[in-house]
Amino acid sequence: MQIFVTGTDTEVGKTVVSAWLMLHFNACYWKPVQAGLAGETDSEKIQQLTECGAGAILPPAYQLPEPLLPHEAARRAGVAIDLARFVPPATDGPLVAEGAGGVMVPLNEHAFMIDLMESLGFPVVLVCRSGLGTINHTLLSLAALRARNIPLAGIVMNGPINSHNRIAIEKFGAVEVLAEIPPLDPLNRQSLLAIQPRRELGPFFK
Repeated sequence: MQIFVTGTDTEVGKTVVSAWLMLHFNACYWKPVQAGLAGETDSEKIQQLTECGAGAILPPAYQLPEPLLPHEAARRAGVAIDLARFVPPATDGPLVAEGAGGVMVPLNEHAFMIDLMESLGFPVVLVCRSGLGTINHTLLSLAALRARNIPLAGIVMNGPINSHNRIAIEKFGAVEVLAEIPPLDPLNRQSLLAIQPRRELGPFFK
């Protein structure tokens, strides 16, 4: 009962989508690599958005001080990221794991985020922007995932509702858009709970 949340790029809304999934499926949250410890971390943002108990936020395998791509943050911290250390934490219910950056973000000199996804074997939710440029980025990310036979749960689009881009992504990507999350004001537990999936997601939490 696990999902891996990745994105077509950095800052596309992976943490918001992770919070949305947690709220709708009463899931725990795991950030395998947290790069950047000053200010609000992704785990802290998740706790604020979901208002979940501290026990629902599981510790990262790596916590790196600099807010950089994992391989560079690890290099500056004198740490070697080892895929063998990414062991999913035990939970009694669903687990949402959030990656860093996009599919081809390097973790070390040889491995990329997609290697971690392949190793874990979780179905992937791909988060994309709703606006201009998203079709190209989304189709490239889908091609990379499919080349590794990584199971794909579907797409979540983040940003102003754009039906033309949604239809194009579903058609050319041969994939379903599971949800569209518009800009929310306020962005909080209640507004995220109000966003309903476009289809039943339960089968992917197996």
